[in-house]
Amino acid sequence: MAHKFEIYKDKAGEFRVRFKYNNEVIFATEGYASKASAQNAIESIKKNGPEAPTEDNS
Repeated sequence: MAHKFEIYKDKAGEFRVRFKYNNEVIFATEGYASKASAQNAIESIKKNGPEAPTEDNS
């Protein structure tokens, strides 16, 4: 699979989510105190991402 979400623990012990495409990190989230919160972030991105507008600030 060329793309995936990864949940990992950072050096501070917080859970973070990163989205990778072809092993390149496209974005990463803030840190969360619980793994469940990180999983909720993934679900929110999946649900709300397709509806998100594009803002061109160029």
